[in-house]
Amino acid sequence: MALDDDIANLRRIPLFEDFEVEALRLLTFSAETKLLRAGDALFRRGEASDGGYILTNGSIALEKHDDGRPAEKVLRPFALIGETALITETTRPVTAIAREPATILKITRALFLRILEEFPNTATRVRARVATRLTQLAQELKFEA
Repeated sequence: MALDDDIANLRRIPLFEDFEVEALRLLTFSAETKLLRAGDALFRRGEASDGGYILTNGSIALEKHDDGRPAEKVLRPFALIGETALITETTRPVTAIAREPATILKITRALFLRILEEFPNTATRVRARVATRLTQLAQELKFEA
């Protein structure tokens, strides 16, 4: 895939749609590509996280339980998995299993924070996006109470 295609595909993910082109280039060049076979675990519930993943090919099932119940969600390209882990230490709330051969890009927290440091305009946009989402979440929680 050409670099322009990679950047266009990253922009399909809401968190990355406002990134500067150079920030997306750095992300594309610095992220680690991983190949998974059907049935491989990307990560397991309860594991410490060190970043997020972008699913670029195949499908990944997110499972809250390890008891054979159907997956809560099946992701297809281009999905961001572990968005919160890009900015803070956390544990994985689900197990992620490849449903078929899959390709993912691993974005370490260190890489993501480096991008935000080197591209202040991108950092400002990410901060605004996260603030908006937190405000929406707070409103949803208020209505559920």
